[in-house]
Amino acid sequence: MTSDRPLLSERKSATTARFQLLGLVLVGLWAIEIIDFLIFGGRLDRYGIRPRSLGGLWGIPLAPLLHGGFNHLMANTIPLLTLSWWVMLRSIGTWLMATVMIALLGGAGTWLVARGGSVHIGASGLVFGYVGFLLGRGYYERTMGAIAVALFVLVTYGAMFWGLLPNQPGISWESHLFGFIGGIFTAYWLASKPDIISDK
Repeated sequence: MTSDRPLLSERKSATTARFQLLGLVLVGLWAIEIIDFLIFGGRLDRYGIRPRSLGGLWGIPLAPLLHGGFNHLMANTIPLLTLSWWVMLRSIGTWLMATVMIALLGGAGTWLVARGGSVHIGASGLVFGYVGFLLGRGYYERTMGAIAVALFVLVTYGAMFWGLLPNQPGISWESHLFGFIGGIFTAYWLASKPDIISDK
């Protein structure tokens, strides 16, 4: 007779690691915004993505960490953590790779195409990227689990697709669009190179 205790212990350990990592992400984002508010008076926001500006290239990795106030951060917090969890269910390594690729691809697209004279900040590009990634993974992998998650995300977050259109002043639809595209590309790339990340 075999025991399921080692497997259950491993699952609990993986779940604990996910919660701890998401907790660090949450604390980090809010700490940055609090510091920006109390010490810098919101001046850190100028380090976001400034399209076609050499100095604005720094915004590609920094933009997801910066927000235009607590309301902006609050609006991104719940979907960011929820969608991160769904991506992490495969593995933390998958989440790390997806996060880096979405941030870089989405940020680069925004830098190249977005309106001149604007500054783009916020984690919403990652949020849309995770949506694209989870939908793309369902399409490219076509396993029951990936398809089920993709359908859940489509039903739950389908209304977000309006954010891909330039219909709201002051909203970076460009970062939404290129984050989403970056997520789909990342799902395709990882599906074609399964040995890059171990999901065991």
